[in-house]
Amino acid sequence: MKRIRFKYPWIVAWFSLVFLPIFSRAQHQEVSEKPGIWRGKQAVSEDSSSLLHALKSGHLEGHFRYYLSATDNAAGLSDYHAQALGGGLRYETGRFHGFQLGISGFYVFNLYSSNLAQRDSVTNQLNRYELGLFDIEDPNNKKDIDRLEELYLKYQYGQSFIRFGRQLINTPFINLQDGRMRPTGVEGLWFEMNEVKKLHLEGGWLYAISPRSTVKWYSTAGSVGVYPSGVNIDGSKSDYKDKLRSKGVFTLGAKYRPNSWLSLSAWDLLFENVQNTVLIQADIKKKLNHERTVIAAGQFIRQDAMAQGGSIQEGPSYINQGHQAMTMGARLGMQSRKWELSFNYNRIFAQGRYLMPREWGREPFFTFLPRERNEGLGNTHAYMARFNYHFPKSGLKTSMAAGYYQLPDVKNYLLNKYGMPSYFQINADIRYAFQGILKGLDAQFLLVGKLNKGELYGERKFEINKVNMILYNLVLNYHF
Repeated sequence: MKRIRFKYPWIVAWFSLVFLPIFSRAQHQEVSEKPGIWRGKQAVSEDSSSLLHALKSGHLEGHFRYYLSATDNAAGLSDYHAQALGGGLRYETGRFHGFQLGISGFYVFNLYSSNLAQRDSVTNQLNRYELGLFDIEDPNNKKDIDRLEELYLKYQYGQSFIRFGRQLINTPFINLQDGRMRPTGVEGLWFEMNEVKKLHLEGGWLYAISPRSTVKWYSTAGSVGVYPSGVNIDGSKSDYKDKLRSKGVFTLGAKYRPNSWLSLSAWDLLFENVQNTVLIQADIKKKLNHERTVIAAGQFIRQDAMAQGGSIQEGPSYINQGHQAMTMGARLGMQSRKWELSFNYNRIFAQGRYLMPREWGREPFFTFLPRERNEGLGNTHAYMARFNYHFPKSGLKTSMAAGYYQLPDVKNYLLNKYGMPSYFQINADIRYAFQGILKGLDAQFLLVGKLNKGELYGERKFEINKVNMILYNLVLNYHF
């Protein structure tokens, strides 16, 4: 195993002396949460007889974001750093006969960074993490990084709504993703229904997506392959970018709470002409006493290829004809008012890779840890333990997590799409929400270490930006 160097000791010292006592909440969200990118006070005006009243009684929000990222790879491989600063505004009108209009946009500037267009001299690989702060399709783009993120018309009825246009959603398969500068956006028709007691329904049809770390909008099929696409099952380079055909994504989710301690969820995502994915999940929160609560959950996912896997006749496909994949997961833990401890497991079975476009979001596995994924793998065992502790009334939250991920051999192309070796990962996460004169400012420091536990065959392309590395993230957000 290669020895890991601390290329950026000044970062550790700076964080420790200045920021470690005061960090918290950044952009990362669980996929079960509603999108919280814009966190200003939500105020909805009553209907009025004039459209002018609805426009003047709307709500304006702002968001500024600073992000420092640094990757310390093993000796002999390139290291990287980047600093990004951005800001944006969001406006939503008051209601006019149940209708509202929303619009938001965001810009990003590259303050000071490594040459993110330069490939590593040993492996010929590009940077992985820092480039994601900007425009992954143009590593030289440092100024013209902006995007119209939301532009929608919404109709509200009671506790339910339907929304059409560009918007932000958070679901198990299509979600904001763990942080960079801006999240994944979608375009289409979306609804939520909450009129039936104990039952929540949401879903819709999506025909366009703007992946995280991009500035363009693509058709759903066109968005697949914007990120690195790995290899086919025979080891040849995947070549499906701009060659898939689909009418879009149709998805529906349901959550039913029969009582106070049990929640049942089901999702279906149909990527027309490509694949269908079904998720079933049960979550339990059972109080032992006034201080302790037992938490447990189980999850099952099945995928099936459709038609030619998105290809036209014999062209490149995203998923092989007849392909199937299944995963299962489990969680057991305990929580109190101040802390939460959980043990998590996920199994991707050996009959095929679990495939979901990385451009659309991160996977919903219980064993997910920020800055790495298990998408594109089969025959995988993942184990993760997490301990969260927060200090009431202080705004300070901390989290420690460690996981072991036993993956197929990097040259087992049938079950390892991205050549990722088995690895051990540890995350330290400290977050703080300021009060008083700095209310609205929150911060996060995330330290990620990954150690190799698999065979690399002397090929360092399997190591760079994947294992034997340390990643530093400092994120500051100001919402108003």
